[in-house]
Amino acid sequence: MRTAALKRSMPQVEVRAGTPDDLDIVVALEANVFAADCLARKCLKRFLSVTTAQLLIAECDGETIGCAIVSFRAANSLARLYSLGVAPLAEGAGVAAILLDAAEAAARGRGCNEIRLEVHENNPRAIACYRKAGYVEFGRHVGYYKDLGDALRFRKRLAA
Repeated sequence: MRTAALKRSMPQVEVRAGTPDDLDIVVALEANVFAADCLARKCLKRFLSVTTAQLLIAECDGETIGCAIVSFRAANSLARLYSLGVAPLAEGAGVAAILLDAAEAAARGRGCNEIRLEVHENNPRAIACYRKAGYVEFGRHVGYYKDLGDALRFRKRLAA
């Protein structure tokens, strides 16, 4: 799949729940997208096996082009978008927005009325995507990332 072809037209993206069989693909995607702050294999394996999280896989023509992880708290109506990553070849093609919609749907399906996330202050593309989707900045974690960059905190109320 070519980057130019993806950017010329909106790809037919399918989003599905991840399974333990997706572990190697998700580990590779995380390492490719989040070089310095990627999640460890052990952590990703856990997200694929617990009931308090859902890992979503975005595919186009059978190729994994993104993933999102949503975590849930048992006694709380709050969800957290733990991670959202899009393969470099699919950047700018709307995949992040599709995954974001799927993550919000998963949160609503669990009875959550709010979803929160953190994003690196130096990630303007992601920040713009979240703002466009209706997320509102409400705080900051200073020195949150390995490069000591701040994390901007965003949240969105979810309609029932």
